[in-house]
Amino acid sequence: MSRGYEQIGVAMTCRSFAEYERMFRLKPELTEAGPILDVGAGASSFVAEAAARGLTAKAADPMYELSAEGIYRHGMTEIEVSTGKLTKLREDFDWTFYGDPDRHRAMREAALKRFADDYAHPSEGIKYTAAKLPHLPYEDESFGLVLCSHFLFLYHEQFDYDFHIRALRELLRVCRAGGEVRVYPVITLQWDRYPMLDRLLEELRTTGFEASLELSELPFIPGSRELLRVQK
Repeated sequence: MSRGYEQIGVAMTCRSFAEYERMFRLKPELTEAGPILDVGAGASSFVAEAAARGLTAKAADPMYELSAEGIYRHGMTEIEVSTGKLTKLREDFDWTFYGDPDRHRAMREAALKRFADDYAHPSEGIKYTAAKLPHLPYEDESFGLVLCSHFLFLYHEQFDYDFHIRALRELLRVCRAGGEVRVYPVITLQWDRYPMLDRLLEELRTTGFEASLELSELPFIPGSRELLRVQK
């Protein structure tokens, strides 16, 4: 029986472009079509790295009300705590990509630093917006690809079904026709499939969206082999 991952409140994510590529199965034709929006991005370096690759990407997270230094300090504490948890649970996780807890931690710290350096640069403010679901301060159909990592579904005990469907509708609102919304993973902190997933898929489909589950390429967390893909 899976033990699950103990977490109070919503953890801040610090993930890299390489992790996003694998989590969301991102291919060049998808990212290059952009623009891209990363929702609940935390201190992930995806947007900074995307920009370095010549891609147009923005990020939204309530933590962007804080300074770069404040986010960095919080992130280092978060990494310290999560590494301790993962070390205790290491037999449950798939370390194919990360190798071991120490390398996992080093990758988190590198992503955090890359983010903080980009976030602190005065000219980069336009890329980072303080916002949270289910309300985003963007115009309708602003993005070709909308991503949400390690927030929706994972914290289902804190956020009910109504929140989830409103959040997904908001992600779809800012996604342009022909674009995609991708959410990963589709499990809870107890490593079980989100219990309302079938209902949510049916509701999306009956309102005209093509919603499907696809295999992720980063099944690190137990049971995290799938991502949600919604085409608009």
